[in-house]
Amino acid sequence: MDGRLERMNWDALSAAEPDLAATVEARFGAFTHHTLATLRQDGSPRTSGIEVRIVGGELWLGMMPDSLKALDLRRDPRFALQANPGTGTDMGGGDVRVSGRAVEVGDDDPAKAAYVKEVEPPEPFHLFRTELTEVTRTYVEDEKYLVVQAWKPGAPVRTLKRT
Repeated sequence: MDGRLERMNWDALSAAEPDLAATVEARFGAFTHHTLATLRQDGSPRTSGIEVRIVGGELWLGMMPDSLKALDLRRDPRFALQANPGTGTDMGGGDVRVSGRAVEVGDDDPAKAAYVKEVEPPEPFHLFRTELTEVTRTYVEDEKYLVVQAWKPGAPVRTLKRT
């Protein structure tokens, strides 16, 4: 791997770690709105609400034209995405986070046309395909253990459990 962190799309995660991928996908599917963290021009973090879709083996980030988060990602593609934890204290499936790089898909790209056909988003919009660099799930097991599952491309899920 020449020292660089391997990057993968959603299909590759699903093939490598199907149980984790299914749980994370269910958490993102449980609610419409989630939280995206990007980097501002000065390097400080920005958090924004976002709707995400997993379509055609990709985790997609769609956003309004010239939104600050889109401009952030154009300048620096690194992001962190946290699934909506839901209401109350029941996090049904745990807290899940995905990190990676977002690559903008051009208007003339067939992938964007396929996304539009599937999702029917309001247009115009920015669409970013994600390259996953880390997926993390944190949950409570047996009301006793805090369990953290962490996955990075090229490695199996690492599970830490503590009381």
